[in-house]
Amino acid sequence: MRYLLSLLMLAVATTALAETPETMPEGFTSLFEGKDLEGWVGGTTIDPEKITEKQQAEWDSQVPEHWSIDGDQIVSDGHGPHLVTDKKYGDFEMYIDWNLAPKGDSGIYLRDCPQIQIWDPENEAAHVHGSDKGSGALWNNQKAEKWPLMKADKPCGEWNRMYVRMVGPYVKVVLNDQLVVDDVLLENYYDRSKPVPAEGRIQLQTHGSETRFRNIWVRELDKDESAKLLEEIESKQ
Repeated sequence: MRYLLSLLMLAVATTALAETPETMPEGFTSLFEGKDLEGWVGGTTIDPEKITEKQQAEWDSQVPEHWSIDGDQIVSDGHGPHLVTDKKYGDFEMYIDWNLAPKGDSGIYLRDCPQIQIWDPENEAAHVHGSDKGSGALWNNQKAEKWPLMKADKPCGEWNRMYVRMVGPYVKVVLNDQLVVDDVLLENYYDRSKPVPAEGRIQLQTHGSETRFRNIWVRELDKDESAKLLEEIESKQ
């Protein structure tokens, strides 16, 4: 039922979110200034509460080997550690552009939890895992909805613009001006008996293929805004 309601609301919601900004909107902060990777560290798929200082130091030392800067882009060679914000975020909204190599696979972790799935819908070998449904999926969900409402990817080699909003445990994703995830609960990958942490880091995943990122803009939501949005979201669950 919820899936059908989301489809019925799709046209209205998409229209409301269709104005993709060409420059960073007021109130947002850029997580990459095109000079260096200050503010980023290494990481991987692990409960952040279990990370040791030795592990963190090892991942940090591997970042320069696998992550590079190409003009206004952050480039992953697809190997080594994820690129992880040093800062933790609670409720926030974010814009991010990504460009995937053919047959590629990547993702965005929210509060350290996997993930918003990014992959090549034309990669037939990954269709068994659902790649033909398109990017934006909360792929690691087991009980809550895991698939996007529609396929909105541009062809590999072209830039995709993604808008992400996280309020409480709920995630909204707009891909190339199309609503693909409508305030779906993100499950806690590390302990499904508990909700996702109230705060955590944003991770850019490595998964075997070159992926490029740019225009990473984040705005943290204040308590009043979060409370109002959470009330609206929970009223339609």
